[in-house]
Amino acid sequence: MLRKFTLVALLMSSVSLAMAQDEPLAISGSVDTYYKYDFANVANIATSFASDHNSVSLGMLDLALKKTTGKASFVGELSFGPRGQSQSIPDADAAGSSFNIQNLYASYAFSDKFSMTAGYMGTFVGYEVISPVGNFNYSTSYLFTNGPFQNAGIKANLALSDKVGVMVGLFNDWNVYSDNNGVSDFGAQLSLSPAEGWSAYLNVVTGKPSGTILDLTTSYQITDKFKLGLNLADYDAATTGGFSGGALYAQYGVIGVRAESFKAKAGSGYTFIAADESVLGLTFSANLKSGGLTFIPEFRIDNGSADMFVKEDGSATKSASQFSLSAVYAF
Repeated sequence: MLRKFTLVALLMSSVSLAMAQDEPLAISGSVDTYYKYDFANVANIATSFASDHNSVSLGMLDLALKKTTGKASFVGELSFGPRGQSQSIPDADAAGSSFNIQNLYASYAFSDKFSMTAGYMGTFVGYEVISPVGNFNYSTSYLFTNGPFQNAGIKANLALSDKVGVMVGLFNDWNVYSDNNGVSDFGAQLSLSPAEGWSAYLNVVTGKPSGTILDLTTSYQITDKFKLGLNLADYDAATTGGFSGGALYAQYGVIGVRAESFKAKAGSGYTFIAADESVLGLTFSANLKSGGLTFIPEFRIDNGSADMFVKEDGSATKSASQFSLSAVYAF
């Protein structure tokens, strides 16, 4: 699934229900756990989540509530555990803080084509999402890790036709509940459905001090078993630097691969990636399902343009590899 699952899909489902009878409170969510082993015997690849080495570790418990009454609806999503707290939520685990909110927003459908939403929302930028249920791979991409996670603000959605939609909104800086700089970002999305099974999203978020990120996300369910996805992004920081990159996703049946290229621009460094350096990542995953439970065995190898990883003896090296086995239960 695209990252749009948390923001757009939930919203559009709310809009479609708005013209119908009141709906009962819907409860959904997931739990996940994982084991990961880095072949250098140290924690090495610094993307979001699944960061523990040689340990059976927790992901998160995710609980989502959704309710529609007439033309109004709300979504509230709470998370508990490392993936849903300190690793993805601003100010989580800070002194006196108990925020574990992934989504908290309300929507009103003025018609079946136009609606407005306000609150704290999972970002509309990018291919991957925080919840492992929305991703085929368990480990995440560099594009996901370094892009926005949440956009708090107010937005308007307009369906121009069955195949074209537009969203525009005003937002806080990335990943903050409240913004000392005020509502400083403008965001927009053009959504397209060129053919059955094919969706595409052109996204932009721009402002100070956030900078400007341009993003293309698309997926095509070519057959019942074969799906292709693509994410391209370019980020210019407000002062200097930024990043650029792309990730290709291919899935056939229970097997999937992600191939990613990520480059830090001159003036900006990221974890393990110095300014003007790049990394190539290749991730192979399988999704083995039984009811609501999905087992995800995964092998990943990343190769840098410079010595950005470490060997078992502590010396620097250009490459790192890891294996993980995760269990994700969705309800």
